[in-house]
Amino acid sequence: MYFDELDLGDDLLDALYEMHFDECTPIQAMAIPPALEGRDLMAIAQTGTGKTAAYLLPVIERLTYGDYPRDAINCVIMTPTRELAQQIDRQMEGFAYYLPVSSLPIYGGTDGREFGQQQRGLRAGADVVIATPGRLLAHLQTGHCDLSRTSFFILDEADRMLDMGFFDDIMAIAKHLPSERQTMMFSATMPPKIKQMAGKLLKNPTEVKTAVSRPAEKIDQSIYMVPELQKQDVLLHLFKEGFAQRVIIFVASKVKTKELARNLRRAGWHAAEMHSDLDQRQREDAMLAFRAGRTDILVATDIVARGIDIDDIAMVVNYDVPREAEDYVHRIGRTARAGAGGKAVTLVGERDRGAFARIERFLKTRIRREKWGDAPEEPLAENAPAEAKERKQGAPKRGNKKQGRRRYHRRPPKKTGNMN
Repeated sequence: MYFDELDLGDDLLDALYEMHFDECTPIQAMAIPPALEGRDLMAIAQTGTGKTAAYLLPVIERLTYGDYPRDAINCVIMTPTRELAQQIDRQMEGFAYYLPVSSLPIYGGTDGREFGQQQRGLRAGADVVIATPGRLLAHLQTGHCDLSRTSFFILDEADRMLDMGFFDDIMAIAKHLPSERQTMMFSATMPPKIKQMAGKLLKNPTEVKTAVSRPAEKIDQSIYMVPELQKQDVLLHLFKEGFAQRVIIFVASKVKTKELARNLRRAGWHAAEMHSDLDQRQREDAMLAFRAGRTDILVATDIVARGIDIDDIAMVVNYDVPREAEDYVHRIGRTARAGAGGKAVTLVGERDRGAFARIERFLKTRIRREKWGDAPEEPLAENAPAEAKERKQGAPKRGNKKQGRRRYHRRPPKKTGNMN
């Protein structure tokens, strides 16, 4: 389906044309029509499938041509992290380029001056407020935010917000909203807690679900079975082999993130770190330097796994194996975007073998093993039968192997590209 087949106005279609998007992703084709009709929506879709446009486009369309107060907060979008709030705000600016629809990002990690600027923006009213739960609740509690006339309530990455402990904050925010509103919830998974929240917030929702996608075929996936203490050596080997630019390394904790980034810098590599201990300015500076190519390597916790929007990542490294298979797909999905190729390497320590086995069962495939030093490709547990160990040792090794505006009056030539 193409965007010009949907009930969208010319100005919005013009903006899409200028952004080089013409064909809907599956979640957009399923979600936009009922959203334009004003129905509540429960959508299950992974990051990278175009879900942001699936709710922004109908909201912009309805705010443009509907009868909504100009001095009110008409739409609230909840998101788990400041990085994702910033990304949504950037996309909002692009989609609404030809339209009088305003947006205001609200998130924590800022100083008192920024908090005051947010207060003034909220009092003045903004068509769309994009906020993290904790910071929006803080503004509500100080009395500087009025949601009594809000018409749209959207929860993006709902499962991640619950993982981060925001259930109570979201329900507290919902109490400030009118009962007559349109609510849309987007989540990558559907655990019991999400069902509970949906039951409380949604009214007779339309349910849409895209199949859980597998990693893009152009991602070259491989793993190294190595002891924890040798993981850094594998990284340095990969960098020396030429994979040292546009790299994201995902680490399990902020402590390890700091340590690894520091060690890489000491080894002479341009590495930056991203974790929750950095203040807002530090995080923005780190991301800006990485986007601009001044930093080659970004060492990060999962705080950016679902929020980063950079198309030219050459390699993703899972320094620590993610606990959930879906998170593995989200992480490595940062590379091989927009039709490009990419590399994904996972370092599997002894404690990670069970988690990675679950990932392979989820993917229904066996990821290629790479040999490293004296470490076996598939080490067995210490209590494995002796004959099994002997068979393993005797088994053959696997090989390593902006121009002028153009009116969207007709469908443009098909282009490649993805809209998150």
